[in-house]
Amino acid sequence: MNEFLSTLTDPSITFLRYALIAGLLASVAFGVIGSYVVIKRITYIAGAIAHCVLGGIGAALFFSRRYDISWLTPMTGAVIAALAAALIIGLISIHAQEREDSIISALWVTGMAAGIMFMARTPGYIDPMSYLFGNILMISRQDLWTIVALDSCVVTLGILFYNKMLAVCFDEEFARLRGVNTRFYYLLLLCLTALTIVLMIRIVGIVLVIALFSLPAAVAGQYSSRLWQMMIISTLLSMFYVTAGLAVSYGPNLPSGATIVMIAGLGYLLTMTGRLLSRKQHG
Repeated sequence: MNEFLSTLTDPSITFLRYALIAGLLASVAFGVIGSYVVIKRITYIAGAIAHCVLGGIGAALFFSRRYDISWLTPMTGAVIAALAAALIIGLISIHAQEREDSIISALWVTGMAAGIMFMARTPGYIDPMSYLFGNILMISRQDLWTIVALDSCVVTLGILFYNKMLAVCFDEEFARLRGVNTRFYYLLLLCLTALTIVLMIRIVGIVLVIALFSLPAAVAGQYSSRLWQMMIISTLLSMFYVTAGLAVSYGPNLPSGATIVMIAGLGYLLTMTGRLLSRKQHG
């Protein structure tokens, strides 16, 4: 812990401060959109979108290196792939007769396969592990500004359309009868979920993204009676998990993303165990 604090306060070392700032900023989006996702029960849709992101990252790396396209960064590819996956899942589930779980499964495996194939054909060495499991300590100043922009967009829209999203998440049919364009707000929620996932990729990676999306919100749901309360508690929990994960992992050089998720998982298990014991005592 002392080593973590000394490095964090050292003005000549910036990477750890960038990592912490990025995690704290992204936690706001995790708390807001993660609460919507948990209430709407679309966690596995978020998982499918996350795995499709690897395809966008792989394509961006391949075309940028092969054809020298400087503006096509992995983050750009991730945003394009995430939004495309969100719209495809949303539109097909709304208009087609296919089972939603079939669409999710198809996109999940296709996105992963495409990303691996693109990376295999990309000139030079590509380490897929940093994308699969995250590497928050490699966040640059440019990444930080991108996170600020995406975070601001996601949180602003999530709060601006709070009442409409609330209606869609809790009772979509009733909201439709009241004249709410539920299809539009469902697609908007999926797109905001997609952008939030892009924020997570550098922090916990593609494989672990579902955990940080759902666990803080699931714990927050145990201590809140309103959605806005759930969002605030989830945001604070996400900030705690990110900070604690960085602090615990820094000294022994553990994977930061995995450590963050382990702490979040322990927090969830302790909460559920405590609630179960409390019910038995009062039962």
